[in-house]
Amino acid sequence: MSGASGQPAPPGQAPQDAPAPIQTHDPEDPPSASSSQPSDVKADINMTDLNKAAALEEPETPKYADVTYWDIAKEFSILGYIGFGGPAAHIGLFQKRVVNGLRWMSEGLFLELFALGGCLPGPTSTQVSFAMGAVKKGVLGGLLSGALFQYPGAFIMTAFGIASAKVLKDPPFWLSCCASGVSAVGVALVATASKGLLIKICNTKETAIIGTLAAGAVIYWNSFPWMFPLVIFCGALITWVTNTFIHKQDMALKGDGEEVGQLGINMYAGAGLVVFWGAILAVVIVLVRTLDYNHRTEDTPLDWFEVFYRTGSIIYGGGQVVLPMLLGDLVKQDCSVTPCVEDTANSWMTTQQFYAGLGLVQAMPGPLFNFSAYLGAIIAWNAGYFPLIGVVVCWFGLFTPGVVLMFACLPYWKRFRKWNVYRRALPGMNSASVGLILASVFRMTLDVYDISPFPLFALVIGLFAFTAVDQLNIPEPIVVVGGILLGLIGWGAKLH
Repeated sequence: MSGASGQPAPPGQAPQDAPAPIQTHDPEDPPSASSSQPSDVKADINMTDLNKAAALEEPETPKYADVTYWDIAKEFSILGYIGFGGPAAHIGLFQKRVVNGLRWMSEGLFLELFALGGCLPGPTSTQVSFAMGAVKKGVLGGLLSGALFQYPGAFIMTAFGIASAKVLKDPPFWLSCCASGVSAVGVALVATASKGLLIKICNTKETAIIGTLAAGAVIYWNSFPWMFPLVIFCGALITWVTNTFIHKQDMALKGDGEEVGQLGINMYAGAGLVVFWGAILAVVIVLVRTLDYNHRTEDTPLDWFEVFYRTGSIIYGGGQVVLPMLLGDLVKQDCSVTPCVEDTANSWMTTQQFYAGLGLVQAMPGPLFNFSAYLGAIIAWNAGYFPLIGVVVCWFGLFTPGVVLMFACLPYWKRFRKWNVYRRALPGMNSASVGLILASVFRMTLDVYDISPFPLFALVIGLFAFTAVDQLNIPEPIVVVGGILLGLIGWGAKLH
């Protein structure tokens, strides 16, 4: 086609006598490179681009592992033997291996289980070990995961308790020096845990004050039997008031935990478990109070069970908090003179036996509540019973409340974790628990100093142990062995 002059039109330009093309876009916009393509082709291309963009903007739902009973048995059998370092280390180990490594659940769900354990009395890491199995395979899965995580340390501490019950009651002097070294290391390990929790939990002026006041109250009024739950309640009340009326924070948890397969028990059964736990607590307390409880010769396994079950029912904060509570019940001292260093005739065990076990349990895998197996063997031996009777009574007495309450609360979990009242009270509850640990460090330090054959050197051993674990990251079993060797050095050098 030619123009009016008869010359051909330049390429890409419409002939001068042809009608101007109809614009299909805003005149101010630059012409599209695809403006010459048919409309149906452009529509197909645009829809394809939109689909690709949508695929990029909407990530796929995370896939979590389908867990079998064999998977639970295999993994928690391993965890039971490598779970050194106390509750904080156990939680980190679960998160690293099971959550991040094996992808059994989301990190958010795992942290919610951890928070639930923190709201309940009992050993938090133990409760989490039961709950992780329960959310994957129900009640049987929970019992399997929890039991496999507990038993290695429980068996080892039972063996130590049976072996040392007679020896530590009237030990030779060199063994007393070794026990003093182990006891100093045990207190140092509690101090390292206390430091970590102080930094993590008492990280505001408010929580620091609560923790300090709780520690001071427990140090000064330690003989009052309900002081521990009282300070925890007061701490919870303080932060609930401040978070509700001053800070006015909405602290309810978000999320629906969709990857939870089954919780293992319905709400009616959960309520029944709570009633079961409360009924046992009430019955054993009433029974032992109707007996002549203060006479050593009449103590029975029921008395032991009452102490351990009551302690397991009211303590928050895990193994580090339970230690000073048990010390007051198991080791009875004559405080007619100061300091209280003389064990009374009706004491269930000696101070030396208690602190030697305290050092050993922190070198063992699994929860610190396995200390109850050692204590049960010692108590039964001293009372003239077969040691395994004491092991079973004390171990089940201390562990049962927390585990029963964890299973009972799982059905209510999705509602419970969203309540502002619990979330607002939790910082005060946790900081008061840390205060109890801090108080135990001071009290235990004084006790170890008083019973040691070389008090000043025991403080040096504790100082070395604290630095080794806290700053040099030396594993706890090695530090415990080092405490034994330093105790032998103190004996050989006659530092006493």
